[in-house]
Amino acid sequence: MKHVRLGAVALLAVAALSLAGCGRADDAGTAAQEATTIGSEPATGKITMWAMGTEGEALPDFVKTFEEANPGVEVDVTAIPWDSAYSKFQTAIASGNTPDIAMMGSTWMADFADAFQTVPTDLDTSGAFGGAVESNKVGDRAAGVPWYVDTRVLYYRTDMAEQAGWTSAPATWDELSQMAADMKSKAGAEYGIRLPAGNDSFQGTLWMPWSNGASLEDGSAWTLDTPEMVEAYEYYQSFFTDGLANPSADRSSGAQEADFVAGRTPMLIDGPFMIGSLEKLGGADFSSKFTTAVLPTKESSTSFSGGSNLVVFDGSDNAHSAWKLAQWLSEPETQARWYDQTGDLPAVQAAWQDDALASQPTLAAFGTQLETAKSVPATTTWVKVAAAGDAVLEKVRLGTMSPADAMKELQSKADAVGLG
Repeated sequence: MKHVRLGAVALLAVAALSLAGCGRADDAGTAAQEATTIGSEPATGKITMWAMGTEGEALPDFVKTFEEANPGVEVDVTAIPWDSAYSKFQTAIASGNTPDIAMMGSTWMADFADAFQTVPTDLDTSGAFGGAVESNKVGDRAAGVPWYVDTRVLYYRTDMAEQAGWTSAPATWDELSQMAADMKSKAGAEYGIRLPAGNDSFQGTLWMPWSNGASLEDGSAWTLDTPEMVEAYEYYQSFFTDGLANPSADRSSGAQEADFVAGRTPMLIDGPFMIGSLEKLGGADFSSKFTTAVLPTKESSTSFSGGSNLVVFDGSDNAHSAWKLAQWLSEPETQARWYDQTGDLPAVQAAWQDDALASQPTLAAFGTQLETAKSVPATTTWVKVAAAGDAVLEKVRLGTMSPADAMKELQSKADAVGLG
């Protein structure tokens, strides 16, 4: 069985937040090109491509199939370390030395969009998940195409849930609270559920306000202190005040996996990489002791949509062939093979019908959740707002600030930086 791994999006938030003081890489950048067409001509010449992490390591061999189908083309992939990727893009754009095409984290799109070409009109993205498509829209244009996706779902211990009297996943917010309480009182867990805290906690809890009907902005201003936002974070705080989540949980690497496998905290909310991590730590038969489910519903069940996109730079020397490569990487068959090699979840919905994905029951919840998942606002100030959100949620989690006051403080900080 192919297990998904720690996707790039999990690292993006950490990298982005550490760069919260950085603005748009090229404020005086070239005007966005008008949308063109790719046409049917084969790719030719040399295509330079940058990609980060595991993707950068896997692509050189993977794109040989594309080269074989286009005998006149050569794809030169440069692997970029995640910890230097943001500054490397800044430098390349400023100096005019960009590659033809690059992998671009969904939360970085707005920061560099001035340097991206507009997606050709005949590169169809209608088959991709809506949240992934939305992450490529900057202003009124599409600045990239979805490549792979990530979202968050509920993980829970089925063996302990049965002890607690639960034979199916919680479907509503009230049921999630009750199941967490039953896991503690009837199944012997120390805490019923682990909820995000610290770095990336605001982004990690956005499913709560989104599922409660809240919007983060209205197109002209941030909307972070609405009744829907406050109610969502009252719900978040209730898990800590009711003793169902540990406000002082160990946040070091591997701690939540260890608590889950040991049964100390038998529910958590995380991404697809967690499947492989839990099975590795829990041993050969542990996969039969847990499952995944879509997030519980309030007004809706709406999770975070992240991942990476494909962009072609304005300064590309071989834009036509670069877009042909992006088009090939977006095909369902290609995306299914890419998942089989890397564990990256396909952005194109048709790829989920491939047996490599359809045969894994723990992945089904991700496919369903992605149908309604949303991306964060495509604005250069998002990382600053997210960092401010992390800070106020720390006070909410520890009980030193009410959710209403926290959202009021967050609104004030967001107003100060604007929508970019």
